[in-house]
Amino acid sequence: MANKILFYRNKLQLTQSELAERSGLSLRTIQRLESGQIPKGYTLKVLAKALETGTGELIEEPESGEAVADLKKIKLINTSALFFMIIPFGNIVIPWIILRRNKLDAVRKTGSEILEIQILWTVITSFFLAVSPLLQWALQLKIPLILIFLFLSSLLNLFIILRNARSLAEKGYLAIRLKNSLL
Repeated sequence: MANKILFYRNKLQLTQSELAERSGLSLRTIQRLESGQIPKGYTLKVLAKALETGTGELIEEPESGEAVADLKKIKLINTSALFFMIIPFGNIVIPWIILRRNKLDAVRKTGSEILEIQILWTVITSFFLAVSPLLQWALQLKIPLILIFLFLSSLLNLFIILRNARSLAEKGYLAIRLKNSLL
């Protein structure tokens, strides 16, 4: 039970204080619930609403490894974005194919966030790659700016993917995400 409340709180990236404020419950109540006390009645309802889930999700045990399976699929979507290193637009196409084959809401929501980051990275990188020859010509530089932009941009995307992979493994949610949805 405690792990479920903690799981949903971490998924929304809330502190105990923020969850207390959001639910109208006291901080001490949140602490007791996370250490094993079972919520009932009003407490269960407001907690479920604050955690953006159903009351059944907080009480019933998930079907054999359902949450673990969801997390594995999300990790696969995130890791598949590494295809940008092999195939042009592989960071969008491969995660999109995996995402479309999943019917689970949790996987679709987080997978869409991963895809949004990759789309934004691709658009920004494409812009800088297109502008770099003009910039190189205007500044009369001898070094190829296009290679420098490509290298730095690739390092940035690699950092984003690896940082999110680590966060998914340790906390169960993305560390790097967009504040506003693109899709």
